Amino acid sequence: MTSAAAAELKQAARTTSAPLVSLRGIGVNYGAVTAVADVDLDLVAGEIVALCGDNGAGKSSLVKVISGAAQPSRGALLIDGEPARFSGPQDALRRGVATIYQELALAPRLAIYQNVFLGAELTRMIGPLRLLDKARMMAEAKAYLARLAVTIDDMRRPVEKLSGGQRQAIAIARALRWNANLVIMDEPTAALGVRETAQVHDLIRRLAQDGRAVLLISHSMPDVAALARRVVIMKHGRKVIDRAVAGLSADDIGHMIASGKDI
Repeated sequence: MTSAAAAELKQAARTTSAPLVSLRGIGVNYGAVTAVADVDLDLVAGEIVALCGDNGAGKSSLVKVISGAAQPSRGALLIDGEPARFSGPQDALRRGVATIYQELALAPRLAIYQNVFLGAELTRMIGPLRLLDKARMMAEAKAYLARLAVTIDDMRRPVEKLSGGQRQAIAIARALRWNANLVIMDEPTAALGVRETAQVHDLIRRLAQDGRAVLLISHSMPDVAALARRVVIMKHGRKVIDRAVAGLSADDIGHMIASGKDI
């Protein structure tokens, strides 16, 4: 058996396991307005799922529930089969759900290692003093990037000096540092060139190969067709399509989003 075939079998085995995160009957109301209605969704290790829909379809409200930014009005969220209720995004992160927004939430003037460990800095004791363990943070940041096949020699380089693809890698490395099992990625290739887009595609595939579940929110149908194993389409707050991407073109997916009907 070739190494490529073995990797495919390994990933297929992952995607038949129990869901890492499940939504059951999730609804979100803002006063009298229903933003999300009765959505069921399973996210499995090793699988890239694209969440698509026109503006106002309910994607953002659903993602807020999964990421801990908002509470559902009804329904249940389960982590590894157990009911969960997040008090906020940091609580979700502690439970293994990381969200990487389009803006990346990086500190441009800080170094790479400082961004990877932002808010969770490592320290060491020297006598009675507790000091930042910069050497350990630089070594571990470099190791997280190596898992993504990204090589940057100087971990002290400011993030503002990096390319768009490298910045995505830093944001993903931070998710790995938190040992996230589900990584939500919001428009990860927006405003990137062809080469950087290809680099980000590789990063996302490596997350899945590493056994993470990836929820991809994207208006780029070529990205969805190239990356996702499954596409979930919302319309008027409801999940109207949940199917495999295999055999679909970017145009097919765009047509389903516009019509709200499978093909």
